[in-house]
Amino acid sequence: MGSSVSFHLVFLLQVALLVSLFHFSTAARKLAGSVQTDQQPLPFQYHNGPLLTGKISINLIWYGKFKPSQRALITDFVVSLTTSELTVAQPSVAKWWKGTEKYYQVIKSNKSPSPVLSLGTQLLEESYSLGKSLSSKQIVQLASKGSQRNAINVVLTASDVAVEGFCSSRCGTHGSSLSAQKVNGKSSKFAYVWVGNSETQCPGQCAWPFYQPIYGPQSPPLVAPNNDVGLDGMIINLASLLAGTATNPFGNGYFQGPKEAPLEAASACPGVYGKGSYPGYAGDLLVDSASGASYNAHGVNGRKYLLPALFDPSTATCATLV
Repeated sequence: MGSSVSFHLVFLLQVALLVSLFHFSTAARKLAGSVQTDQQPLPFQYHNGPLLTGKISINLIWYGKFKPSQRALITDFVVSLTTSELTVAQPSVAKWWKGTEKYYQVIKSNKSPSPVLSLGTQLLEESYSLGKSLSSKQIVQLASKGSQRNAINVVLTASDVAVEGFCSSRCGTHGSSLSAQKVNGKSSKFAYVWVGNSETQCPGQCAWPFYQPIYGPQSPPLVAPNNDVGLDGMIINLASLLAGTATNPFGNGYFQGPKEAPLEAASACPGVYGKGSYPGYAGDLLVDSASGASYNAHGVNGRKYLLPALFDPSTATCATLV
């Protein structure tokens, strides 16, 4: 198995615990506390490995029971990633995703285009075929069910599914594994992502800023843009992991710090969503006048989402949409 990208539980145990639960192990989106790193130049480095390029399908494996409305939130987000900015209100999800293009521009020797994402196949695993307590190995087993060519296979676990390390050290992971499908007689790797619904298990860790944080400054939680704390939290984590997967798919791409616990495109900016953010405060965001929900990006079908800041390798700062 390749590196996993756990979202660091960015719980603000201040400087000592500034291990934001956004990225842990080889690349995990850890518990989303409310910490922000000072926007000073960071020693981000390219480790000479491949980045994802070309047309990439996002295949979704739904493990456990999700409402159709919840699945629609995720699929609309995926579709929004590369929907023309001319057809969606600004700032858009697509504009946010364009932030990953800077990683490709910085690498002078890389002439391949940044990935163009599209919604691929969806598999429903509503019968809990592997039970309700999953190991990391079983997550890879589920991810292997999706097509492994030019794809990112995303495993999404329901709120009643426990996953190894979930809540205690991570909110999701990304990694790679050997594909069963050979190319020119050789085994290749495929990229995968796992994100869990923390609504009933640890919303104060993995769904901040839509839920009161367990640790750190205690600011009032924000209203979730889609009125679903668990799913809106999953989208934050999924966005962070997709950015990490594209720019560090096999553990030797773009990251800061040790390979075993790297900070990647989004996890290098823990707790930052808008300008003026600081520990316990997500930043100056857009607010829906009708619902009072906070967001920073528009998607298809009138959706609104809150997405994490992306580290800009050209300026060494955390770039936000608002």
